[in-house]
This record gives sequence, C-alpha cells and structure tokens, in this order.
Amino acid sequence: MTVRQPDSALSADAARPSRREQILRAAAQLFAERGSRAVGVDDVGAAVGVTGPAIYRHFASKDAMLAEMLEGISQRLLAGARERVAAAGLDPAAQLRALVTFQVDFALDNPALITVQDRDLGSLPTDDAAAVRRLQRRYVEVWVDVLARLRPEEGTDASRARAHAVFGLVNSTPHSAGRLPREQMAALLAAMAEAAATA
Repeated sequence: MTVRQPDSALSADAARPSRREQILRAAAQLFAERGSRAVGVDDVGAAVGVTGPAIYRHFASKDAMLAEMLEGISQRLLAGARERVAAAGLDPAAQLRALVTFQVDFALDNPALITVQDRDLGSLPTDDAAAVRRLQRRYVEVWVDVLARLRPEEGTDASRARAHAVFGLVNSTPHSAGRLPREQMAALLAAMAEAAATA
C-alpha cells in the first residue's frame, strides 16, 4: 500500500500546518477515500487526534469544511495561473507551458483534492457551490485567453473545449499517480497535456 503525503494546497506551510489546515488535510483525505457524505465530524477529529466536537472550534459544520476546502483550492488555482502567465512574458506558447506545468504539479501534489472536487462539489449548499464554480470559470478563462492567442482562427469555444480536455487528462492523476516516479510522471503528463492543448 502506498502512503500518500497530505495534499499540499491545503496549507501555507506544508511542514507546519495550523490546526485548521490539519483538519482540512485530514478531511480531504477522508472525503477522497469515502465521499464527504460517508465521513462524520468524529472521523475527521480522530484523524487529527481531537474529539469530533473540538472540530467545531474551527468549522461550523462538515459542509463548511468542504466549502472552505473547495473554494480555497479554486482561489489558489486562479491566483497561481495568473502569476504563471504574467511570469512567462508575452509569448502565448511560453504561457501555455507555464500553465501546463502548474496544473500538472497541482494535480500530482493534491490527488485527494482532485477527487473531492470531482465527486463532492455537488454536495455543497447552492451558494457555496456557485462561489466555487465562479472561481473555476475564471480559472478556465485564463487558459482560454492563452489558447485563443495560440490558435486565433479557432475561436473561444474551441479554446474552452481544449482547456477542459487538458484538465480531464491531467486530473486523471488520482488513478495513475504512483505508477511512475513523480518527476517522470510530471514530464509525461506535461508533454501529453501540451500536445493535447495544441493538437
């Protein structure tokens, strides 16, 4: 059995997460393994060495945990994508490579979050789900802008379809991660993603 490191996107300092971040990391792992509806607050508390009721000092409910988890990663993805594009300069090909590398690293370092996002977004209350989806659309549009400048003849609908295809490929990592050493897997995914984005 492979022992996975906790997802890195849930703490500002992965080596010294706060108690709140520890709770989110444990919840992400449990939600990924069982689904958020099958996990109780007591389960999350046990995973971080506290009683279930102690969780309520940090989160009002399990739904609040899930909402913060998914909204937080969506904010990090959007901010990270904008930073990578800005740092890559004005060349859309360089910007695409930066976005691909960013998405691959995120997916490889956060397999539980990828699983939870895919499976449990629909479990959020309506307002929280809408907030996450707004952030996700903004993240997609960063990619669309870059891809549309690479292939201006195609239009934004095709660029959006390309972006979603890349996400589907890269975000398959919860099923494939661990089959190759991380560096090799990252290189393989990045090459495949860039090829898919520009085919």
